[in-house]
Amino acid sequence: MHDVSELFWQASAAEVKQGYRYDEAAGVYICLICGRTFEDGQVYRHGELLYEARKYAAVHIAESHRSVFDFLLSLDKKLTGLTEHQKAVLELFHAGKSDAEVAKELGTGSVSTVRNHRFALRERQKQAKVFLAIMELLAERTPKKTSFIDLPLNTRNVDERFAITAEENEMILAAYLPNGSDGPLKIFPGKEKKRLAILRHIVKYFDPAATYTEKEVNAVLKRFYDDYALLRRYLVDYGFLDRTVDGSKYWIKP
Repeated sequence: MHDVSELFWQASAAEVKQGYRYDEAAGVYICLICGRTFEDGQVYRHGELLYEARKYAAVHIAESHRSVFDFLLSLDKKLTGLTEHQKAVLELFHAGKSDAEVAKELGTGSVSTVRNHRFALRERQKQAKVFLAIMELLAERTPKKTSFIDLPLNTRNVDERFAITAEENEMILAAYLPNGSDGPLKIFPGKEKKRLAILRHIVKYFDPAATYTEKEVNAVLKRFYDDYALLRRYLVDYGFLDRTVDGSKYWIKP
């Protein structure tokens, strides 16, 4: 069975269906299954073909995870609510099998039984749609606090708004840096509080008195994550690093 990231739960139903989402702040497409990122504007090669980032995210899912359908169906029953028998039925439906073929492969010998499965699944789909609408309406009625991410960058106070205890910080670092504090990251967290704990840790690897080129910044970040451009953008966005307008020089922001 697969684990599901925080980023997965933050995604919309449409994003879950396609298997990736676009992070506008970072300028990357993120695979919701494994967390791999694809930088917008970059061209990716697959065999003899070249793809822009969004299309390559879909290629990656097909190559690495078979399909979003397969991934979702592989999730634990507590997440899908499906029994193993129901999953088997859905796999056969997804493969385009007729009711007679499904009955034969399941060994039921009864086409009417398979039709009942189809009917039950359609009813469940209707119930899920109604329940989702109810929960969205409920969320709209719930008073919302101003989100940290909605604040202008120059008004964000990372340390105060997302203060965590030393014990919490150590737990986060241990979870996302299983090989030690020098990296690499197991995955870049989707939950903001955890993300900030990681960024606070990474920025310690920069000299407060030094000025860095973009290449030098990337060299520091590569030890933590293959997608160093993502880390670099977040360090700037959250005010850990500052840079010149042309991005030629970086330094730790006081």
